[in-house]
This record gives sequence, structure tokens and C-alpha cells, in this order.
Amino acid sequence: MNLSELQKKLFASARRNPPQSQVPYAFEKRIMARLSSPPKPSEGLAWSRALWYGAAVCVAVAMLASMLPVQPTEEDDDSFSEGVEQSMVSVDDLEGLQ
Repeated sequence: MNLSELQKKLFASARRNPPQSQVPYAFEKRIMARLSSPPKPSEGLAWSRALWYGAAVCVAVAMLASMLPVQPTEEDDDSFSEGVEQSMVSVDDLEGLQ
């Protein structure tokens, strides 16, 4: 549709129907009362905020945990090898019993 034709039709319609000078009863008071009252808190908004904060905390904890040095010490190596040796010895003992 041609925009200039549409604009002409809208202006013509607006000229045929001028705005009324009367305002509905207590219109100003209703509007001002609605503006002054605080909006009702939404339960969904509270839940979504809490979940996003929880997600942010989880990301922060994961990042901190990934920065920790995870290097085995010599004691860990010794205990691992001793544990493997003990398990092999215990399996050999079980085979000898049968």
C-alpha cells in the first residue's frame, strides 16, 4: 500500500473525529493512584533472579576449582604403587588357596 495515501486517509479520519474535551470521571486520580502504588512483585521474577545468582556462584566456584594446582606428591605416588602391589599380592594369595 502506498504510504502517502495511507497518511492522507489517517489525517482525514482524524479531522472528521476531533478529540473530546471531556475526560472520564476521576481519571486523573486513578492514574496518579496507579503511578504512586508500587508494582506487585512477581513470583517468577524472584525465582529467576535466585536461579541466575545460583548459576553465577556455580560458575565462580568451578573457575576457582579449576585454578587449584592438582599435582600428585611423591607420597601419593608411593601409596598408589604400594596399593597396587598389595592388591596383586592378595590376588596371588587367593589363587594359591584354591
